[in-house]
Amino acid sequence: MRFEFTAEETNFKSQLSAFLDDVLPDDWHGPADESLDDHWELNQSIKKGLAERGWLVMSWPKEYGGADSSPMMNTIFAEEMAYRRAPGHDRFGTRMFGPTLMRFGTEEQKKTHLGAIANGDIQWCQGYSEPNSGSDLASLQTKAIEDGDDFIVTGAKIWTSLAHRADMMFMLVRTDPEARPHKGISLILVDMKSPGVEVQPIVNMAGVHSFNQVVFDQVRVPKTNLVGDLNDGWRAGMTVLNFERSGIDYAAWARVALEELVDYVNSDTAEVSAAKSDPSVRVKLAELHMEAEAARLMCYDVSYRQGKGEIPSSEASMSKVAASEVYLKVLDYGVDLLGMYGVLEPGSDQAELQGRFFKMRMFYTSGPILAGTNEIQKNIIAQRGLGLPRK
Repeated sequence: MRFEFTAEETNFKSQLSAFLDDVLPDDWHGPADESLDDHWELNQSIKKGLAERGWLVMSWPKEYGGADSSPMMNTIFAEEMAYRRAPGHDRFGTRMFGPTLMRFGTEEQKKTHLGAIANGDIQWCQGYSEPNSGSDLASLQTKAIEDGDDFIVTGAKIWTSLAHRADMMFMLVRTDPEARPHKGISLILVDMKSPGVEVQPIVNMAGVHSFNQVVFDQVRVPKTNLVGDLNDGWRAGMTVLNFERSGIDYAAWARVALEELVDYVNSDTAEVSAAKSDPSVRVKLAELHMEAEAARLMCYDVSYRQGKGEIPSSEASMSKVAASEVYLKVLDYGVDLLGMYGVLEPGSDQAELQGRFFKMRMFYTSGPILAGTNEIQKNIIAQRGLGLPRK
């Protein structure tokens, strides 16, 4: 199948690219490091610029501040942002929580939160994984006990991206400890400035503070912050994950990283002379390019199906697995190709490609794990896509 953009889609892609040309620094290579204040300021500036142009939530219905744009337009947006390694798109609010709130939220919740997301005024984070509950999310133990008009929340969430920058968290809590694992779970919204919320930074092996552990000590949350029905949070929570799982970001990151490696091999520096004369290097780059392009087309297929009104669950899992795995292959090969000069710290005169490949490889070790581990995605493909029985 050959995907071709419409005139509207091509024009939008050009406009978005021109906007990023204007707002990104001339020497920008990315990716953004949210632990750096100047990077976070750039994130906020770009997010507001996107909101002012109606691009931040353009796939949302018009009644909630969007433009009813097609899933393909949204994919083009996500792909271009990832290809430029640009910050500012707020995937937690725009891609995940917002669409879920439209489906399960009350009118008051929609009025309170959707406009703030659409205007770029608020940052959300996601509270799902716990120290002892990762892929087996149904075993989560963070409790929310009813107390008058409030819930009292006690427990901990971990691997919480941007918790140190977020204003609000949407989180799954156990509201009925006697129910079966998938039952008795609710989805609630927590103000990150509430008394009893403690954000503990987790600095990863790339030296980046993106993850956090968040501890909740008797945190009082109004019952009006319950999304959907009490003890029915699993259904809403899984809807969030269906909106989260898309491989287009990984496919775009793989593509730009490959382009950097090709430029490196084609350059005239002495360090790459051996690579230029080795035909196996070009063969490997060509193989990776084909894999990345195949993953990209799988992501386009997911958007195409969504545009037809389908719910591509197993297809979305397939695209996430394919794209995240090829991206890691590209980074692995890049680290190997650049050699010891490629692991030098950014800023060193001898650091090949500013040392960013090694740093990206360490950072994106989490790629096949976050947004649902690839092992879990393969189970979804087997069970929902191929109809294979559960063990």
